[in-house]
Amino acid sequence: MSTIADLDRQYVWHPFTQMRDWISDDPLVIERAQGNYLFDQDGRRYLDGVSSLWVTVHGHRRPEIDDAIRSQLDRVAHTTLLGLASPPAAQLAERLIRIAPPGLAKVFYSDSGSTAVEVALKMAYQYFHHRGRSRKLRFVALEQAYHGDTLGAVSVGGIELFHQLFAPLLMPCYRIPSRADALAALLAEHADQIAALIVEPIVQAAAGIQLAPTGFLRDAAELCRQHDVLLIADEVATGFGRTGRMFACEHEGVTPDLMALAKGLTGGYLPLAATLATQPIFDAFLGAHADRKTFFHGHTYTGNALACAAALASLDLFERDQVLARLPDQIARLQAELGHHILPLRAVAQIRHKGLMVGIELGPFRFEEATGARVCRAARRHGVILRPLGDVIVLMPPLSITLDEIGELVAATRAAIVETCA
Repeated sequence: MSTIADLDRQYVWHPFTQMRDWISDDPLVIERAQGNYLFDQDGRRYLDGVSSLWVTVHGHRRPEIDDAIRSQLDRVAHTTLLGLASPPAAQLAERLIRIAPPGLAKVFYSDSGSTAVEVALKMAYQYFHHRGRSRKLRFVALEQAYHGDTLGAVSVGGIELFHQLFAPLLMPCYRIPSRADALAALLAEHADQIAALIVEPIVQAAAGIQLAPTGFLRDAAELCRQHDVLLIADEVATGFGRTGRMFACEHEGVTPDLMALAKGLTGGYLPLAATLATQPIFDAFLGAHADRKTFFHGHTYTGNALACAAALASLDLFERDQVLARLPDQIARLQAELGHHILPLRAVAQIRHKGLMVGIELGPFRFEEATGARVCRAARRHGVILRPLGDVIVLMPPLSITLDEIGELVAATRAAIVETCA
C-alpha cells in the first residue's frame, strides 16, 4: 500500500522546489496541528516558525475560527459575487474599511496575494484610462521587489532568480532603489507615463526582510500625490500585525490609493485576498453600460463565504485577545534573544527585523552550497520548521507565539546554524 510520502513523490509538484532533489528525499508529512505547533505522522512536534508561509496569525485550530467556518457551512459554503450579495463578504468589507488607513473606501475580493496585486495594477491603469490619460500605462517598482507569481505581479517583481526568465512575457516597468531622490528624479521626467508606484511598505519580505529607510514610504506617498501617480501598497506579507501595527503603512501615517491584502486575512485558514481602493478610484468606474467603464475582472471564488467567515472571526480575535497590544513585549523578547544568541555567531552576517518579521543573513556562502536550506533542515531536528530565502533564514512566527516559545525558536535556530556552518 502506498504511503502519503509515496503518493506525494509520485504525483505532487511542489512550489519553489527542485523536484529532482525532492523525489530522492524523504518528505516531512505534516498530519495535524495545535496552537503554534505542527505534528508529523509519527507524532513529532515542530514549532511553526514561519506561520505556515506567513499566514497563521492566532495559531492552528483556534476554536473561534473553527466554529465560525462550521456555522457558515450550515448556511452556504459559496455563492458568486457576480450579480449576488453575500452577508459575510459585506460584513467583512465593512470591517476591513474600518481598520484600514483612513480614506480607503471599497473592497474588491480575490483569491491570493498575486491576484490582489493584479487587481490593483489593472485598476490603476483603467482609472487613468477613464480620466482620458491613457498614456499613463507604466508602473514603478522597487529593486528586489516581490509581488507574486502571476504575470502582472511578476512584471513589477525584481528578484532575478524568480523573474528574469519570464522577461520576454512581461510589461515594462521602471525600477528604483528605496530612495526618495531616485523616485523624485524618475517622476520629474516620466510622470506623464506612470500610473502607479507599487511598494511593500516598510519591509520587502521575499527580498530577505529588507527594510526601507525611515521616511521613504511617507516621502514616496507625497511625491506620488504631487505627480498624479497612484500609490499601491502591497501589504500581503506585512499586513495583520506582522510589523507591530495592523498595517505597515501606519508606521508612517500613509494612506495608499490601493492596498493589497491576503496571507493573514483569514488567520491562515482559507485562501482569500482583497484589494482596497479609495472612493475617487471607485467613482471613476461608474457610468452607463455604453460608457464601458465596468471593471471587467473577477474570480470564481471571489468573496467565498467560508473564507470571509474565517476572516471575520480572525478580526474578532485581534480585538478579544488584544493582539496588537501584546506585540511590543513579544517583539522586545525576540530582539533580545536574537542579539544575545544569534548575532554573535561567526556565520551570521546581519540580522534584519521589523516586528515579528526576521531575516538572518548567513555568509557569505556560495549559492550552490544551499546553506540556508541546510540550516532549515537542521532546525527540524531541534523541533522547529523554518524556510529560507537563499541564505537568509526567515523567522516569522504566529502572532500568538509565547515568550517561552520565542526562546525555543531562537535556540533551535542557533543550534541549526552552529551545526550547519561549523
